[in-house]
Amino acid sequence: MFGLTKRLPKVGSDSGKSGGFLLGVIKGSAYAVIVSLVCILLFAVIIKYTAIPEAWIQPVNQVIKGLSVLIGAWAAAKKIKSNGWLMGLLIGLVYTILAFLVFSILDGEFRFTLNILNDLLFGGIMGLIAGILMVNIIKR
Repeated sequence: MFGLTKRLPKVGSDSGKSGGFLLGVIKGSAYAVIVSLVCILLFAVIIKYTAIPEAWIQPVNQVIKGLSVLIGAWAAAKKIKSNGWLMGLLIGLVYTILAFLVFSILDGEFRFTLNILNDLLFGGIMGLIAGILMVNIIKR
């Protein structure tokens, strides 16, 4: 109708052998959580054996989150040719929720604070940017 259907992206239409768009989001989110777990573990060991100032912990955690989402988007974008922004956005959001659940379980306590909303916003924006970058880099 009015030529709009030709411009709307078909989610998962070019997902190829990966099993679909949703599988890419799940796979990318899982990669991101695994990367976070490994990086946080390494950072905890570094903190234990060095005199890293406490002020560095939050910025390093943000870098780890951003890197995790980037790697998750890279893992998922290998199978798609378009809609990287949407896949990245969803990976960032799903990763943030999964990471909150995993790290809350490891901590033994679920605390719902404003930081969770900030993390969702950060994860979504990082995922959006990472998805756009990864689809365009991998296409080449």
